[in-house]
Amino acid sequence: MLDLLRKKQKSPFIKLAFGVIILSFIIAYAFLGETQQESAVATVNGDNIYNKEYQSAKSNLYAMYKDLYQGQFTPAMERQLNLSELAMNGLIEQSLLVQDAKKRGIKVSKKEIIESISRFGSFQENGVFNKDRYLSVLAYQRLTPEEFEKMQERDLLLQKLQETLRDEVTVGDADLEEEFRQQNEKIDLAFLRFVPAQFETKVKIDETELQAFFDSRKEEYRLPEKVSLRYLLFDPSRYLDEVKIGEEDLARHYRRNIDRFEVLEQVKASHILIRLPQGADEKTRAQKLAQAEKVLAKARAGEEFAKLAKAHSEDPGSAAKGGDLGLFGRGMMVKPFEDAAFALEPNSVSDLVETQYGFHIIRVEAHIPARLKKQDEVTEELKAGVREELARQMALEKALDAFNLNRKEGSLEAAAKEFGTSIEETSLFTREEPVEGLGRSPELTAAAFALKEGELGRPVRLPQGVILFTIKERQESRLPELSAVRRQVEASFRKEKGKELAEEAAVKALAELRDGKSPAEVARNLGGQMEQTGLFSRAGGGFIPKLGASEEILAAAFALTQSAPVAEKPFEIGGGFVVLNLAKRQEADLSKLDPSKRTELRESLLERRKQEALQTKIDELRKKADISIHIPLDKG
Repeated sequence: MLDLLRKKQKSPFIKLAFGVIILSFIIAYAFLGETQQESAVATVNGDNIYNKEYQSAKSNLYAMYKDLYQGQFTPAMERQLNLSELAMNGLIEQSLLVQDAKKRGIKVSKKEIIESISRFGSFQENGVFNKDRYLSVLAYQRLTPEEFEKMQERDLLLQKLQETLRDEVTVGDADLEEEFRQQNEKIDLAFLRFVPAQFETKVKIDETELQAFFDSRKEEYRLPEKVSLRYLLFDPSRYLDEVKIGEEDLARHYRRNIDRFEVLEQVKASHILIRLPQGADEKTRAQKLAQAEKVLAKARAGEEFAKLAKAHSEDPGSAAKGGDLGLFGRGMMVKPFEDAAFALEPNSVSDLVETQYGFHIIRVEAHIPARLKKQDEVTEELKAGVREELARQMALEKALDAFNLNRKEGSLEAAAKEFGTSIEETSLFTREEPVEGLGRSPELTAAAFALKEGELGRPVRLPQGVILFTIKERQESRLPELSAVRRQVEASFRKEKGKELAEEAAVKALAELRDGKSPAEVARNLGGQMEQTGLFSRAGGGFIPKLGASEEILAAAFALTQSAPVAEKPFEIGGGFVVLNLAKRQEADLSKLDPSKRTELRESLLERRKQEALQTKIDELRKKADISIHIPLDKG
């Protein structure tokens, strides 16, 4: 989707430059009267673009994309779109177009400005322009009428330039026929795919070549810095018996964790389901409804609900249990079922409830209302929580005492002896790896790699307790010998050589196809995979069946003819190489280009060419322009 967005990125600016300005955009231009004292963020042929203008353009783009894609508009998408660059480019293009309009002598009269302003719905009352409302809205946006009229003059100027450029575009009959042909002709490719992995087994390892390969890429195999630790673990479980709990401790823990003591509303219910098949006709529906009503009558007459469920329910999950569904809360059942169940009093039976599954008869046995457990109901749970919390705090305090008493000497042994804990050790680890026996902890890793030899690291809290640590061994980052990383180097060597062999095979395949051999024969000779796309057109937006999206391959494929059915070169796609061979071409039937289709095609082609003409003009102006951007364009 982002590839598509990038292709369409310029269109929002065309709309911004030439579209009708709605009231929400007034905010974007509210700074126009204040920019004289503000530094410029860019200069276009001597005309400045100011920071408030740039920031507002970014803000409007963000709002536009967020409104367009809603939940799909993620921070990652925002970064890839690069709204800063989009906003700056849009303002630069807008400035270039205004300058070009003035050079062409395009002017906007006072009357045109007034008529344009009078059409704003925000300035009207009962469909008629109201001057007081106009002044009030502008005042709210901190704009003077002169400033807003200047904005309107600029926008009308851009609209007139657009109309001028569009009027220069024409579409003839030959253009229509070519467009129809491009939209409706189809081709079928018999292509050969050469995947590097298939050739890796053919790669022979030559020691001289492998060494040269390694020497040219030695930095890629640099061994990262590693450290190992010696540490004391202050395990909170050792201090549980030393913890003393007061009433205030319990009250505080209750307040801090009150959400854990919330009891959600629930019901305990059973049901009988008379299943109604999806798309059932009226006759079937009537039969099922009559069946359900008979069972309901028996339940209402006092027959045991569980026996009725076992005999009649068509819900395999609950029928054998007498229809018992157990306790459930809101949001766990389909809405009609939930509404009926939560509305029933305990020991009562519902009317028939219809859902997408069929007809239900519900019996509620208990209704547990939502409530908050009182402190005295959860005393034991609170005590356990407080005891664990205080034991962890005690472990931290003892670790800090050990650190403060021994940090000058850096002696872990003295701390271990004083606090009755044993010294543990880890194996070597990198910044990216978890620590053996301790797990992954960014805080511990950062502290370990910053620690000097002979120092004690400040205690770090981990899920299993608090540790006091020192460096056991440090291995600096270094370039390895080939023998130390031979397996990785060989894998990379085979991968690269496999790709070279795949490309060589693809080039040979081209030659053999041009010599008249069939794609199947060539595939057998050279180890490629022959596939066929089936007929397809350009209408897929660059997508080619079995190959994926590639504008380059699409263009090359449709350039193939029966007299020249083989592409000029192999194409790299998906890490491999493909060789194109035309299997069939189905020409467009121009007899289907009737007057109605011609009109439709003329309108769409004309609109596209008008947009292309506008973009061509922008590109032309930009190429000749003196543009300076004075700020870095961030990716956020």
